[in-house]
Amino acid sequence: MIEPDEHVLQAYLDGELTADQAAAVAAWLETHPQAAQKLSQWRSQDQALRQLWALRQKEPVPTNLLAAARTAKRRGLPTWLQQGMAAGLVFALGLGGGWYGQQAYQGAHPMAAVDSLPRQAAMAHVVYSPDIQRPVEIAAEQEGQMVAWLSRRMQSRIEPPRLAQAGYELIGGRLLPGNQGPVAQFMYHDASGQRMTLYVARESAPRTDNGFHFASQGPVNVYYWWSKGWGYALSAGMPRERLLSLAEQAQRQITPN
Repeated sequence: MIEPDEHVLQAYLDGELTADQAAAVAAWLETHPQAAQKLSQWRSQDQALRQLWALRQKEPVPTNLLAAARTAKRRGLPTWLQQGMAAGLVFALGLGGGWYGQQAYQGAHPMAAVDSLPRQAAMAHVVYSPDIQRPVEIAAEQEGQMVAWLSRRMQSRIEPPRLAQAGYELIGGRLLPGNQGPVAQFMYHDASGQRMTLYVARESAPRTDNGFHFASQGPVNVYYWWSKGWGYALSAGMPRERLLSLAEQAQRQITPN
């Protein structure tokens, strides 16, 4: 068959093709391992998104939003558009106060509406950490450029903590839109390839509770805290105790000016 474009592959993943069309795509994928790997990556991301945003009523994440998450990682698009599409998914799911987020918060802990930080961080982690080709905007090899760019956009000196002694090397960072302005995301990985992200966002009002807080957001565990008007959230699919140790190491190194 003719090579299917990404719209056809998305339709195949979402079960929207006819039986004959699906069979043809499945046969084509058997002889194109790179495309099959990409489709597997999309499927894993879909599953993580569904787990992360599962409602009490088991309402599924709309298919068009799942497609938006995949489209945000389409390699042929300009980087700024990739960011915008991924961020649009985040806000469409309610992180900016939309209808979906209001439903997701119903019946939750009273602090859930206040502490949107862990949900934002977890969603950004799910959207970007699976990407193999372009997980960050600027790689660690250009760390000086990355720090200068993010600091200028965030209007404060923002540097990634060093976690190499704990087994996590910096991959790089990117800029995302947030509720109170730009947000920085730093990504790390260990020797096994497991990825962890640090989400740094400005808070609208300074928080006085400076201790650590924990949130389990579907498949993602998050430790988050506030300091001097900034919110920080460390996200990964790892055990809570391990993540806390890494969060403590990160917190000791972070002091925005």
